[in-house]
Amino acid sequence: MQDLQYIQIETAPSPTAAVIWLHGLGANGHDFEPVIPELKLPSDLVVRFIFPHAPEMPVTINGGYVMPAWYDILEMNIDRKVDAVQLRASADAVEKLVEQQIEQGIDSQNIILAGFSQGGAVAYELALRYGKPLGGLLALSTYFATADDIEFSEANKSLPIQIMHGTRDPVVPEVLGQKANQLLRGKDYDVDYKTYPIEHNVSLPEILDIGVWLTKSLRHCEE
Repeated sequence: MQDLQYIQIETAPSPTAAVIWLHGLGANGHDFEPVIPELKLPSDLVVRFIFPHAPEMPVTINGGYVMPAWYDILEMNIDRKVDAVQLRASADAVEKLVEQQIEQGIDSQNIILAGFSQGGAVAYELALRYGKPLGGLLALSTYFATADDIEFSEANKSLPIQIMHGTRDPVVPEVLGQKANQLLRGKDYDVDYKTYPIEHNVSLPEILDIGVWLTKSLRHCEE
């Protein structure tokens, strides 16, 4: 996979932390760009936001239509069958962005991976297999697609994980968020699970909660 194109926004000069945020199927890096001011992050917490654009590819469940996608979805059932090879290729591409942030002076423990829907599945794979300790994983309206055969990294056994899901989600049913929560808790991961009365989207109360969690997670990294 070619290097990912992305949008970069810094809340102030000389950031000390980074959030790499992956969009969902058919969207692009601009999707979550408007969220930044709504997070209400404290002014002294200087963050670089990276919003990558997924490559374009045919998506089987959409009749082979070419659109931005992190991987192909082959079947739209409750245990949806996905192209795990493509998913991991996307995780590899995002890993390059993580490494770039480290090369630019940001400690790996000050880097948070976030993802919505498809982007969340990629974030799960990368964060939980990555060989250096990260600052956190934010999983929004998503599912742990590679749970059965991922190689969990010891470096991120203490990774703070925040899962958020809409209770009325018709695209990625909330049971899939619960399934990831239960699996990770069963492996002694530090997971917080929150639900909202929404469909397959994000709400203002959820965004405010994300801001609180990001602040807490990055403040902890500074200690």
